[in-house]
Amino acid sequence: MTGASSSANPQHGLADRLTRWARGLSGKGEAEEEVDETEPQRARAGSSAHREINRRRKLYDEIGNFLFAHDLDLTPLNFGVAHDYLTGAQIGVEKAIRAVLAERGTISNGLVEEIVAEQRADEVTPEALSTMLAKVEENLSEFTGLMTESRNSAKDYGAALQEEVKGLAARADNEPVLARLVALTRSMVEKTRQVEGQLRQNEKQTHALRSSLANARRAAEHDHLTGLPNRRAFEGTLREEVALAQKEGQQLAVAFCDIDHFKVINDTHGHDTGDRVLKFVAGLLAKASNDQCHVARHGGEEFVMLFRGKTAAEACEAVDRVRQDLATRSLVNRTNGERMERVSFSAGVSNVLAYDDPRAALKAADRALYLAKEHGRNRVYLAAEVD
Repeated sequence: MTGASSSANPQHGLADRLTRWARGLSGKGEAEEEVDETEPQRARAGSSAHREINRRRKLYDEIGNFLFAHDLDLTPLNFGVAHDYLTGAQIGVEKAIRAVLAERGTISNGLVEEIVAEQRADEVTPEALSTMLAKVEENLSEFTGLMTESRNSAKDYGAALQEEVKGLAARADNEPVLARLVALTRSMVEKTRQVEGQLRQNEKQTHALRSSLANARRAAEHDHLTGLPNRRAFEGTLREEVALAQKEGQQLAVAFCDIDHFKVINDTHGHDTGDRVLKFVAGLLAKASNDQCHVARHGGEEFVMLFRGKTAAEACEAVDRVRQDLATRSLVNRTNGERMERVSFSAGVSNVLAYDDPRAALKAADRALYLAKEHGRNRVYLAAEVD
């Protein structure tokens, strides 16, 4: 009876198909999963392979169950998002899906596309990168050509001058030789002027290119609304700060801060007011920013802070001071002049160097944030207290 109901269940059918696909990726069939216990070495290798296959099978079962539970199409995009959510491979995807599930209880194909688009919003487009790189290559090629031309001209002039000098020493009547030397020198001077003009023009183009690249870099690494660095910039800063903290033997702590009930703010007062709230909170957090405290917008209504030289407990106190400051503010909706409900944020803090992988520290801070939300909001939790 149980077997019949399982085979009739589309969820199990999808999971089975995914499992078979996983086997195909591993290059092994069911028969190859059996272990010959008469050969210990092969048995151990087979057992390890068997465990790996089981792990994959379980993951693909979970992905299939997730896709079926939310009636998602079996597409590479949905499959990849489900994988990132279930494994935690991409913290941004994991957080976005969890937020949608907490709010709506389910997720759709359209919402998956929105989440992926948001995760990629800060990326420089391939077209823009291709255009910039092509221009760089063009300028470098032109510079190389000009330098080669200049060297060749100087070399040719030197050789010609040397020949004329030889002739000058051998001849009694030097006037024709001198005339040729003057003509040759004038030609060289004119050629040099042309090359210098081209170099000056190329230098102007290169300067404009550097400016464009700098603007593109700023656009790619800053949030256009708040002016703070974005998630892409933060990830680069995190790598640098981890290396620096380890080198100098300093503490390093990270905090996730998320505005409470932000959807209610948008729904009640409109997105323009929501944007102003984001900028206001960003400004309060940015006041703590210096060469040892980095603040960035991680996405949506969430911000991230990185503290070098502070323990997680000290970072927790620093974040809590900002939280208290915000909680005492009385904000006004500029559209209608009405006072808004108190705006607050919740936060989670963790010790980055307590984990082998910085991503694990981010997840620990994120779990602390989640519990702060779950336990009433408008509070800061330290990961060590909740893990």
